[in-house]
Amino acid sequence: MMGQADIDAETSFAVDFCVPFLVSAQNDDGGWGFHPDTESRVEPTCWALRALTNVLVTVSPECIRRGRQFLRGGQLPDGSWPASRGATTGSWVTSLACSVLSDLSESSAAVTSGLKWLCDDYPRDSSLWRRIIGRFRSGPPLAEHDDSFRGWGWTPRTSSWVEPTSFAILALRERPEEWRPATASQRCELAVSLLYDRMCPGGGWNCGNPRVYGVAGEPLVLSTAWALLAVHDLPAHGSKLASLEWLKRSYGSIQSPASLSVARIVLEAYGIELPNANQELPELFDAQEFLRTTVVVSWTALALSPKRIWFAPQEPSA
Repeated sequence: MMGQADIDAETSFAVDFCVPFLVSAQNDDGGWGFHPDTESRVEPTCWALRALTNVLVTVSPECIRRGRQFLRGGQLPDGSWPASRGATTGSWVTSLACSVLSDLSESSAAVTSGLKWLCDDYPRDSSLWRRIIGRFRSGPPLAEHDDSFRGWGWTPRTSSWVEPTSFAILALRERPEEWRPATASQRCELAVSLLYDRMCPGGGWNCGNPRVYGVAGEPLVLSTAWALLAVHDLPAHGSKLASLEWLKRSYGSIQSPASLSVARIVLEAYGIELPNANQELPELFDAQEFLRTTVVVSWTALALSPKRIWFAPQEPSA
């Protein structure tokens, strides 16, 4: 259990390092790149905005306005967002953009269009035709999971994976009901079933292969964390509880600031007291300066912001 001095030091790190880093890394077009002075992209812009609107200090409204304007300007006519500027096909980052922009009612049209695109995107790997073909294959299956469940992929019409499925569920479930397509509930139900089906034996998730040729897959911190956030508000489930236990057991040995930040957000969101870690977040940054990317700094700012709104910390359960 951390003392008040530790909390103050962490808050100071978020305010004195994370916020200035993010503010200074904003590009002239209003967006952020993965690193300072690189091309603006949707993913780092979404995380920078998420962080800067959840920290204790007041950030310039113009900074936030320009960031949101960059996102709205990058939406494709079909409602999706591409992974990079100039691309003409939408991708998984549509989920992030919808989540961030729906903080304001003025973005309702853009978000509604984006959510409709998400609900219309069905991976081909779980289509009825592909499942029929799969029954005639000889030999043991490469992966063991139920192909009747359908989530989302990194790119449209491809395969379901844990992380893009988790972000899409968050985008659909976090937003006001009137902004969601009529098919949103059904899509989320299929996607949540896919997550539980793709859990690794014993708890936790990896990219989406719980077993390959009969060998149990190894869970990963980030995949597990995003999946747990996606099912955060859903009823208790054995897979959820087992995965929370796996994340709690793994917390002390996490060595990267990215994984430690997101794991902390998840455990606090569930009201679980943080286990002792080998190193605190500021120490990990001192040892791994090359990891000071926009996304990682944003996750760190969120983790160290005790008053964040996005998955606010809950009181530890007894």
